[in-house]
This record gives sequence, C-alpha cells and structure tokens, in this order.
Amino acid sequence: MTKRQENALKTKQKLLDAATDFITKGNFDTLKVEDITKACGCAKGTFYVYFKNKDEISNEICRNLFNRIAIRMEQMKNQNFTQRMEHYFISFMQEVERYGINICREWIKSVIDPKSADEDWDNSKWQFDVEMLGGILSKAVKNGELKKDTPVVLLTHIIICELYGMMTCWCMSDGVFEPTEHTSEFFKEQIKPVLNNYLI
Repeated sequence: MTKRQENALKTKQKLLDAATDFITKGNFDTLKVEDITKACGCAKGTFYVYFKNKDEISNEICRNLFNRIAIRMEQMKNQNFTQRMEHYFISFMQEVERYGINICREWIKSVIDPKSADEDWDNSKWQFDVEMLGGILSKAVKNGELKKDTPVVLLTHIIICELYGMMTCWCMSDGVFEPTEHTSEFFKEQIKPVLNNYLI
C-alpha cells in the first residue's frame, strides 16, 4: 500500500470515527456533513470523496459493526456453535442499543417500507444481515456443527426476524424497555430450542 493510500484510509477512518461519535450521542437527525468534517479537521469536500451523504456513512458504520461481530465469532474457537450464536444475537442487540433509538429507526426505515425511503438511501441492510447470518449458518453445516439437512434459509430468516422484531418493538415503545436486558433470555427461550434440532 502506498503512502497516499494509507493517508486516504486514515482520513476515511477519521470521518467514520467522528460520525460514530455524533451518532452514539443521539445527534443523527440534526447532524450535518460540516459537523463531521469540522470534528476531524477535514474540508467539507473531503467527505464527498468517500461518502455521498450522511446516510451512506451511517450504513458503513453499521456494516463495519456487524462484520466485526462475525469476525469475533470466527475467533471463538473454544466455544460451541450455540454459544457463538448467542454471542452473535446478544452482540447484535448491544450494538443496536449502543447507537441509540434514532439511528435504529433510520436502519429499519428502508426495511419496513423500501419504496418510501429517500432515493439515496441504501436499502440493502436487510439483505446484508441475511447474507451475513446465512453465511455463518452455512459454514456451521460445512464444518459439521449443524446437520447437513439444516434449513439454513429458514433458520436465517427466523433469527433475523426475531432480531428485527426486537428492534422494531424498541422503536415502537419509544425506548421504554432496553433490548439488551432481555436478549440473553430471549435467545435461550426462542432461538436455542430451534438450533438444538439441528446440532450434531
């Protein structure tokens, strides 16, 4: 990698870090591109080298978060598949809650009604989550942790629907309950029994 490429990656990361800081403080609705660039000492035009708008940077932050969860699962060599899936389930909701109810509403907006979302809005979050979790389950089948006849597509949609259901209920309640308080028990009661049918 050249020095120029390294500098470009550092600049992009600064923008991501600044945006993350604003988002976690609940300022997404009023956040402007100028706020992000000012916070990391960049010119406004620099932002548009890497992102089209603030929604796009939010989507990248989201994808990076959930990719890191998948990577952590790969590194959990001493834990069985159910334990790793519980980690995925709990970590997913922890990240959602950490970023706050307003950004959660932004994330699920296009999933609930993709046609009504802004033209520039990235409507692929649902597909991203489905593909990532489907890949985790498929790998477990390949590695002999799940039975060969495991209905990977069905399990993927069951788990994603449970997670998105919790996200949606949290938004609908206007934050009356905290999802992570219930996530572990919810996994044990709802998801673990389903997975147990396919474990080897």
